[in-house]
Amino acid sequence: MHIAIPDAEIELHAIRAQGAGGQNVNKVSTAIHLRFDINASSLPEDCKEKLRQLTDRRISGDGVIIIKAQRYRSQEKNREDALARLQALIGSATVTPRKRTATKPTKASRTRRLESKAQRGQLKVLRGKVDE
Repeated sequence: MHIAIPDAEIELHAIRAQGAGGQNVNKVSTAIHLRFDINASSLPEDCKEKLRQLTDRRISGDGVIIIKAQRYRSQEKNREDALARLQALIGSATVTPRKRTATKPTKASRTRRLESKAQRGQLKVLRGKVDE
């Protein structure tokens, strides 16, 4: 399923990054703060519902996805990283898991299982006290 999100629905703000980076950290706003409102977006309703039901710490109680990208030292790479992470999060919500088909174990596998249980039980019996 291909979903396109208009740029107007994504808020991108450049902020100062934390951590290592020398003087560059103090001077340049390289980190990107991405905000995406699920409720106000043009996503299909079923996709919105799946996103709201996700237990992800990046999704606030108001239904706003907040992603902070500061992995790279350049603002452009962090912007690409934030958008890729948003795309991955939305993509994970659109994937529907395949329904499991119930199967029965084969007769041979049941026999092997019971034999291994009997062997394990025998080993435990042998660990007991020895009568003189």
